[in-house]
Amino acid sequence: METSVTIIGVVIAIIVAIPIYFSARTNAANKSKILNIKKKFNSTHPEDFDLTESQSNKTLTLDQKNKRFILMNFNPNQQESTFVDLKSVSSCKLILTTDGNSDTILKIDFEFQQNETSQKITIPFYDFDDDRIKQISAYQDHMFAKKWLKIIQDSISR
Repeated sequence: METSVTIIGVVIAIIVAIPIYFSARTNAANKSKILNIKKKFNSTHPEDFDLTESQSNKTLTLDQKNKRFILMNFNPNQQESTFVDLKSVSSCKLILTTDGNSDTILKIDFEFQQNETSQKITIPFYDFDDDRIKQISAYQDHMFAKKWLKIIQDSISR
């Protein structure tokens, strides 16, 4: 009787431990990628990017003191990171692309207006074609983009 209880306990422990191990391993790899990208844009002080948040294969980070912003997209189809110096930007807004007459969001982009040249920098944030979960992710990413839009606008206005 005690042997079977021990065996069941060990099996349950293994079943619980395996997903935790793989989750921790993936999390460590993502943190390493994020740190390497921060070092790419600020090799001496990557810790200056003091505000960092991730959701749905996207990581946004902001150096509030030096007004620098990085959007990292870890989408399996196309991994990219985009840097924006907010000191040279006068405004930021979200551009939503919808499907004709419906409310289905197909794309969400950040659009930055440069100070001197009035040139617009467009950074893709969400693309319906790259989304596996479709409209659920679109809503979550839209709310996440709105939150970060406010953070970026506050940083630009300081």
